[in-house]
Parts: sequence; structure tokens; C-alpha cells
Amino acid sequence: MPKTTALFKCGECGKEYPKWQGRCNSCGSFNKIEEVETETTVLPPSFTGNNKAVRFAKLGDINTHGETRRTTHIKELDRVLGGGLVKGSLVLIAGEPGIGKSTLMLQLCGWLANDMKVAYLSGEESGSQVKLRANRLKIGGENLMFAAETDCGSVISSLLQDKDNLPDVLVVDSIQTMARSDVASSAGSVTQVRECAALLMKFAKTYGVAVLIVGHVNKDGSFAGPKVLEHIVDTVLSFEGDKEHNYRILRAQKNRFGATNEIGVFEMRSDGLREVANPSELMLSGRPLGVAGISVVCALEGNRTILAEVQALVAKSAYGGNPRRVSAGFDYNRLCLIIAVLEKRTGFLFSACDVYVNIIGGLTVDEPAADLAVALALFSGLCDKPLDEHLAVFGELGLGGELRSVSRTDERLNEAMRLGFTKAVMPHTTGFKKPKGLEVNEVKSLEEAIRHLTSSS
Repeated sequence: MPKTTALFKCGECGKEYPKWQGRCNSCGSFNKIEEVETETTVLPPSFTGNNKAVRFAKLGDINTHGETRRTTHIKELDRVLGGGLVKGSLVLIAGEPGIGKSTLMLQLCGWLANDMKVAYLSGEESGSQVKLRANRLKIGGENLMFAAETDCGSVISSLLQDKDNLPDVLVVDSIQTMARSDVASSAGSVTQVRECAALLMKFAKTYGVAVLIVGHVNKDGSFAGPKVLEHIVDTVLSFEGDKEHNYRILRAQKNRFGATNEIGVFEMRSDGLREVANPSELMLSGRPLGVAGISVVCALEGNRTILAEVQALVAKSAYGGNPRRVSAGFDYNRLCLIIAVLEKRTGFLFSACDVYVNIIGGLTVDEPAADLAVALALFSGLCDKPLDEHLAVFGELGLGGELRSVSRTDERLNEAMRLGFTKAVMPHTTGFKKPKGLEVNEVKSLEEAIRHLTSSS
């Protein structure tokens, strides 16, 4: 017999508790834990399912139905998706309010509607509001259908009334506004988000419709709603950037059909989002020359090589014996490690100085190859000696002050040369080809790199 039990769940992250409490231990939210009722069915020992016959087939005999991917006509989005939009896939696109999620989805619908049927479902805006934005973005098309509705079950039922004219792509903006009438909870709750996502997943897999759902994020940057939402979907895309700047980065955090280390770069304009085909020029535009504390790193983002500007400001501490360490776009703990290596292995002291490190353009560089660039920027900022404006650097820094080689050296050097850099400092590496016209200096330690730069200046 079914047994009804009381359970408490956090409305932000979905963590379960046996009793109510004011603060969630998982996400730190206050007053978000609500009571939900669940039914637990006690099954007899002889339970064997509903006796429905399940047929297994050889994986090699399964038909992939011909074309499995559709190009979105947005190269940066195709790159992040792994080559295009897969039929029957469920894609989650999340980001902060105002970052441009709805703009990206409407532009995507405008492109796709040129050669396929597209349905745009909005639970946040009316038809007239979406139409005004579409006119600003110069989007139209006979194959683009729109509906303003929040009942997820009614939307799916309406689409299935004419199975011969199902859309090829369905966009849901946003999943937090959707609700099912047969679920006793408000829209945006853990239960509603989970059940609506499960219904959309079943619809996508059964009828081969690619479904893109827009999701919100919490104030700490994590996805709003239950964690199971990220497990249900096939692809999780994060739309990042500073709303005060024009540049946006689309990053894949999960992708069942492609790599998860790819990024797409966009620029927000008055007429919508524009693709940035050459992010390196974007990141280096406006770089000040002859200023201390600035270096350029050859970093990797997926299969793409990007030259990013690293800025370091070292100033006398105004807090006495408690200097500040601030990092934007670079790991804070890694910054503290680099400062400790500089003090121990090279003798440069930062204990009485505040240190601020920033990666220009809103980019986050999290690979170890940026260690050398950060270290040299800190050295330059402390000694107030500008580095050569035509110098690009990369390399991983060890605790002994040694420099370790990194992957794909050839691509990093070629990108530096393509953008007009004439010098490069890197760890000692074997098996790479020096580009003609680029002076490559291989060093074994951080102390040797600093000594080389000071002697050549």
C-alpha cells in the first residue's frame, strides 16, 4: 500500500531534508525549504514489473534516421554545440538576467525559420513584446510560430494534435515559468521544474524535436532549480559576461554530443548579438602600451587559441599587515601560489603590497599555461618596469620555481605571430616548430625568465 511521508526540499537547489530548517546547507539560501508530500510504495518480494516485454537490439542495427545535426547558421553556437543542433536533443541555456539569453534564442529562431519549422514559447513576455524585439532584431519568417503560455502540458497536447506538422525546433523561455496543471505546486518550484523538464525530454526524444529551454541562475551563478535538471538535459550552455560590457561568452558545461571545453564569443549591439570570429583581437583591443604590470598570455579555450591581456596592479598596502589579494578572471588560490613562489624563489616581496589581477574582456583563464604571464605581470607591476609590447608568454609554474611545458605549443606560437607579436617566452619544450619571424626564448625557471627580460630591456 502507498505510504504518504513528509519531506522537505530546498526550492533553489533541490536538496532534501527530513525536517524543516531556515537555511539550506547546500546553496545557503534562506526560507527556501518547503514541505512536499511523497508516496512510497512497498513492493512485495515477488514484484517483477508490469510483465511488459522489453526488446533489446544490437547497437549497430539502430537507425540514426539519416541527418542527425542541423546547422544553426550561427558559427559560434555551432562550435559550442559540437557542430550543430542534434535532432531530439534537450538543450539548457542559462545565464544572469539581462545577459542576452532571450535575444540569442530569438535570433536563433530567425535563422532556423528560413529552412525549418520553429516554435517559440514564451512564459515571460506577451506576443506584442516579443514582436517589438523581433522588429528591432529584424527577424521575421513564415515558419516562425509564437505562443505565450505557461501550461507545459497544454502546449505539448496542442502540438500533438497535428503530428504531421510538428516543429523541428521548440524554444521554451523560460523553464522557471512553466507549470503542469496535474502537479500541485507553483511554477518555478523544484517539482514543477523537474516535471516540466521531464515532459519536454519525453516529447523531444519521442518525436525528434530539438528543444531549447532557457533557465535562470542564482545569485551565486549556479543554475536555479533542482540539480536533476542538469542531469535530464543533453547539453548545458552557460551564457556569461558582464552586463556593463558588450561582450558575451557562451560556454558548454555539459554536452553529450560534443566537447565541453568550447566557447563562443558574441558582442551585444543595439541590433542584437554579433559573432566575434577573432576573439584575440577583441581581447587585445585598447591594450595600453608602455604601462607596467601588463602581459599577454597565449591561452587555450577548447580547440581555439586566444591571446588575452593580463593586468596586475601592485600597490603599497593601505591595511598595514593585512594586504589584499583580488583576482578577476583568474583563480584566487592560484594567484596566492604564484605570489608565494615569486617571494621564495626570486626574492621579490609582496607581503607589504596589495595585489590586483584582472583578465581583460571578461574572459576566465583557468589553465596552468597562464601562470608565467601572471607571474611576469606581477614582477612588472612591483618593479614598475613595462614588459615588451611585442612579447607573448605562456607556461606552467611549479612550486620550485621551475617552468613546465604545456600542450599545443605550435598553435600558441602561430597565433601570437599572426597577431603581430615578434617575441615569445615559454618553457623548454621539444618537438615544436618555431615560426619564421618570431623570436622564441625557452627558459627553465621563473628566475631565468625574469633575468632574460631584464637583460633584454
